[in-house]
Amino acid sequence: MVTVPLKLVVSDHRARVHAVLAGNELVRSALDRVTLASWQRCAGDHGLDPGAAPAPVVIPRGDLKDRQERYSRLLEIARPEMTNLYQQLAGSGHAIMLADRDGVLLNYIGDPIFTDTAARVGIQTGAVWSEAIQGTNGMGTCLVEKKPLVVHQGSHFFERNAALTCAAAPIFDPNGEVLAILDASSEATLAQQHTMVLLNMAAQVIENRVFFCGMGDAYIFRCHSRVEFIGTLGEGLIAFSPDGRILAVNRSAIFQLELKGPEQIVGRFLHDLFTSSIGTLLKRAHAQGGAAFPIHETRSERRFFAKVQPPENSGRPEPAPVIRPHLVGEARTTPAVIGPFEALHFGDPRMERNVATIKKVLDRDIPCVLFGETGVGKDVFARTIHQASPRRDKPFVALNCASLPESLIESELFGYKAGAFTGANREGSRGKILQADGGTLFLDEIGDMPVQLQARLLRVLEDRMVVPLGGDRPIPVSIQLISATHRDIRALIAQGQFREDLYYRIHGISLTIPPLRERGDRRELIIKVAQDQAGPGVTLEWEPAAMDLLLNYPWPGNLRQLRNVLRTVTALCEDNRITTADLPDEIGRPPMTDAAAEAPEETFNALGVAERDALLRMLEGLHWNVSLVAKNLGLSRNTLYRRMKRYGINPAR
Repeated sequence: MVTVPLKLVVSDHRARVHAVLAGNELVRSALDRVTLASWQRCAGDHGLDPGAAPAPVVIPRGDLKDRQERYSRLLEIARPEMTNLYQQLAGSGHAIMLADRDGVLLNYIGDPIFTDTAARVGIQTGAVWSEAIQGTNGMGTCLVEKKPLVVHQGSHFFERNAALTCAAAPIFDPNGEVLAILDASSEATLAQQHTMVLLNMAAQVIENRVFFCGMGDAYIFRCHSRVEFIGTLGEGLIAFSPDGRILAVNRSAIFQLELKGPEQIVGRFLHDLFTSSIGTLLKRAHAQGGAAFPIHETRSERRFFAKVQPPENSGRPEPAPVIRPHLVGEARTTPAVIGPFEALHFGDPRMERNVATIKKVLDRDIPCVLFGETGVGKDVFARTIHQASPRRDKPFVALNCASLPESLIESELFGYKAGAFTGANREGSRGKILQADGGTLFLDEIGDMPVQLQARLLRVLEDRMVVPLGGDRPIPVSIQLISATHRDIRALIAQGQFREDLYYRIHGISLTIPPLRERGDRRELIIKVAQDQAGPGVTLEWEPAAMDLLLNYPWPGNLRQLRNVLRTVTALCEDNRITTADLPDEIGRPPMTDAAAEAPEETFNALGVAERDALLRMLEGLHWNVSLVAKNLGLSRNTLYRRMKRYGINPAR
């Protein structure tokens, strides 16, 4: 590792800033627009010198206390989100900060690793981090630009701050004005994309809560073009009075309605924007448990989905009912209708966090890695991400990297030109990446991808260009990448079996799908999977002992094993009632002895023995294809399974 002398670093930074300000086009061309504009303000408007940073400015303790009291509600809302963000970035040397609209630091949570740096550059509560005082920096420049940004090391104006990497996001009040800045700063050598994503989500959570608190006496119109996004960070919020006059609007609503700013609709009436009377909207607001309803925008006739929330003092809709199993002796109820993500879990905390996290980044095209044991449903989760994303109308293309020989993976992934190799299709092949163009590419078991192909994949992800085998012309491609593996990628990297640079390229965000045995919603999952296997219109009943056996079983094959078991159980059970007698031996009942298995005919009369022998011969003759045997006998599969059960014929044997 080469260590650069401190004096050289200082000198180079100062010279670079001065060269840019002097108009040196060669140096200036390497600078982004935000940094260039900020440096020009620092020198021209504020008279700052990059090599002569003034001492940090800290307001008196009494003034700080007054500000904190004035922002007490914001601090109360922001504190848990700042703590959560700090925990997500724990160990990486980050400080999480909240500054007011003047750039005064109101709250600060710092990693001990960052303590010395914080003291050196003046990061403490009460410090002023506006551009006029601290030059180009995350909080100060974000206050000016009013949008999320990263100020990475040498992009700072003062050389004193050039070791910092600062990610900052604005928090707007219900009137559309910047209320505060949320910032995550560290000495990271790389600008971490996932830090910016997490920071943006935390800022949006705070902003939405500020909106609800500030508009507590108003009705809230919650909308989105897709119903599953209502109740998430992406929903549009419009506050209105009982007569329908719009009082405030959040950024998401401005974006969805394609407006330039809140001033375009604040003061107008909601029924001028959407095809519904104010009376109808107020009725929906006070309806208990009201579901989202379709509504059209008057200007473009685009369809949205909406809910209307009443003022805080007039009550809120009841939460959706929780699905419960139908145990023997209990009244039957119909399971609630649930959305695509909600179908992935029924209250398990880890799955709930996974879903909440992925919903916040659906429209960002951030690569995602799904970790988890075999059979936990990583493929189902990946497909659900695609179906909920803006790319849902484009292809979802999956490739299992462990299921193909090394010699075939390259051609499957990148495609090939006609005549590229012996045995190739005469017309060539587009390959999985090009097939997924515009949509989602799901690389399952990516930990098993041969190392030599990882370099090619990395180039594709970096350049967004594919060169098929035998070809010489790069083809542009746009894909959302989702990867999955049951292996420990870190261990593979240490063993030289997985490229570290590829890992960081695919690892924009990672989620771990818990195994079935550890999930807190096992009961609800068992009921849901059984209902799916039984089919629509069938209401199942459960013997409590059977449910207990299923709950206590360790499920080494996870959800895949659960589906296979319940497919057979729902076919065998009598009168749609699942009992312990319907469960396979490995679930908890003692196995049948060899003597009992070999001599079931002792319990049958001569006719039963003959029927059993005929059924066995037919099953063996058709290689135990139960569907084909049922068709030949003119029976349903369920009836055939019950007859096999009666005669002690176990298809697994």
